[in-house]
Amino acid sequence: MTAETDVLWFLPTHGDGRYLGAQEGARDVSIAYLRQIAQAADDLGYYGVLLPTGRSCEDSWVVASALAPLTKRLRFLVAVRPGLQEPSVAARMAATLDRISDGRLLINVVTGGDPVELRGDGVFLDHDERYAVTDEFLHIWRGLMSGETVDFAGKHLRSEGGRVIFPPVQKPYPPLYFGGSSPAGIEVAAEHCEVYLTWGEPPAGVAEKIAKAREAADAKGKTFSYGIRLHVIVRETEGEAWAAAEGLISKLDDETIARAQATLKRQDSVGQSRMMALHGGDRTKLEVSPNLWAGVGLVRGGAGTALVGSADQVADRMKEYIDLGIDRFILSGYPHLEEAYRFAELVFPKLPLKSTTGVPRTDARNNGPFGEVMANDIVPARRVAAH
Repeated sequence: MTAETDVLWFLPTHGDGRYLGAQEGARDVSIAYLRQIAQAADDLGYYGVLLPTGRSCEDSWVVASALAPLTKRLRFLVAVRPGLQEPSVAARMAATLDRISDGRLLINVVTGGDPVELRGDGVFLDHDERYAVTDEFLHIWRGLMSGETVDFAGKHLRSEGGRVIFPPVQKPYPPLYFGGSSPAGIEVAAEHCEVYLTWGEPPAGVAEKIAKAREAADAKGKTFSYGIRLHVIVRETEGEAWAAAEGLISKLDDETIARAQATLKRQDSVGQSRMMALHGGDRTKLEVSPNLWAGVGLVRGGAGTALVGSADQVADRMKEYIDLGIDRFILSGYPHLEEAYRFAELVFPKLPLKSTTGVPRTDARNNGPFGEVMANDIVPARRVAAH
């Protein structure tokens, strides 16, 4: 039986546009624009959307709360931040958002990897100590969300008689997503989380990370789902796709790249180091694997790679990841509104999708992908997902 996947999209609360590192073609990321992206993703059948977190972003909880009533089935992958939030407050926020969205909340556990930003937020712990805080945080958070009265005394966190009175819709709580490439991160994921995430490395690197995560989960008697975070540049031909990739970074100068790389190097995130090692800041060495392009990572932290190619090529590369065990993709593309449509129209029909992604509209005569009725009589043939 062919493995199947869910596909999520991305809400660019830290900015959007047609070019990286340029004012030209930039967009005002207002709530009206984010609403357009969320409603497009909802209508197109994406499983959910990821909202980024950090001081460069609008607050993900406020944005998700604003957009949840404006969407129907779309799930919102929103970050809890151990060390920045008390677990009790984070639990109440999560339970509330899960209720007002009717069970459409997903939780992204983000420990953080930029010591400079973290110090600005009041966190002065080293890498492994931050994961120790995350472990204690999740022990408390999971107990509260499960309806327990929590008494906990750890090195960093304490709770005496902690409770969440109004429970979440999802039982025992919304699923926990976690991305950590270090041994400390993988250990926390294995202890607490349902979905292990990786950024878009070449297949061999992803296979290596999945093997380590699976070994850690097996030791805990758990089974992970696996997700991957990628950008995507898909066009009807390979040539058009590569031209679009080059166009995306065409406004970047060497000084901007050098400044961005210097800033990213201060991070102590193992995953970020792995991303940067793919290209070394050299814009002449960006195709790091067939159809996998590291140009976004020249100036962007976190996810720095994109699948580039025709619809068939992008689908084939995604199927390679699916064969490794990936069962959910978190994708994005610049600009995010247009690319949400482009990817769904071109690639959804070529993927083995789960029933929770790409659900066709039932309230329209010309069920998607959309097309105009020809000569007032002929309805376009409906495409279905690959199996």
